[in-house]
Amino acid sequence: MDLLLKTKELCRLYNIKPARSKGQNFLIREEIYDQIIAAADLQSNEIVLEVGPGLGFLTAKLAKEAGRVVALELDDKLAEVLRTGLLAQEAKNVEVINQNVLDIKIRPPLFPVNQETGYKIVANLPYNITSVFLRKFLSEAENKPKLTVLMLQKEVAQRICAQAGAMSLLAISVQLYAKPEIIKIVPKEDFWPQPEVDSAIVKITPHASYLFNKEVGEKDFFRLVKFGFVAKRKMLKNNLAAGFKINQNEAENKITKAGFDGKIRAQELSVDDWLKLFVEFRKNML
Repeated sequence: MDLLLKTKELCRLYNIKPARSKGQNFLIREEIYDQIIAAADLQSNEIVLEVGPGLGFLTAKLAKEAGRVVALELDDKLAEVLRTGLLAQEAKNVEVINQNVLDIKIRPPLFPVNQETGYKIVANLPYNITSVFLRKFLSEAENKPKLTVLMLQKEVAQRICAQAGAMSLLAISVQLYAKPEIIKIVPKEDFWPQPEVDSAIVKITPHASYLFNKEVGEKDFFRLVKFGFVAKRKMLKNNLAAGFKINQNEAENKITKAGFDGKIRAQELSVDDWLKLFVEFRKNML
């Protein structure tokens, strides 16, 4: 029985009606599951936090490669399918938790992180929580993942991985902490029910953290970036002048002092460029 037939049969048995509002579009191509596993590069002693495990096809594969899998499923019926289905496969290293990922704390006793090996995340996220999820695990979590592999809407994946010239607040928010790369574009035909858009597998690898001082720190950096992107069509000097309540000449002088054209726009700056600009605007934040 192929994955489409298995998916439809499980939905029939458990009276599951996939809800668009919950992002319940089930992946039905075996090869894509295998590419997600390959991207996660799992070792036999590692812990994996799987978010949105759905019917458990990927969960079973993760269980064969990792030491332990914590599967977070918000939907009650899907959590039931996971528990009964994985028991039948004797996946004893899987723990199913019926909880919202945005509420979970990555710490004992719920999630005993192995301090030596850390943990990885594999997630098929509802697209409407992508930004909040990334902020939680890249910047706010006390214990951050050492690698994250996500299935995202293609357009969102492209925004996250953008280069200078097509940057956004989302791209800066991810690239400040990690290197994102698109592993594979997944067409909408590979899901059931078929969504309206294509998806992409994105691998996010954390890099060394940028250092901010205590007086003017990370929040102030993002304050600068948010001011810069407040009106995309305007030149950066106009946005920053309005945000910091200074005149445009002063804003332009700071921009040129940082080494950039006075008429540059926010999307043209990389993370490193924003950090240079941050140096010039720090005194406006004290």
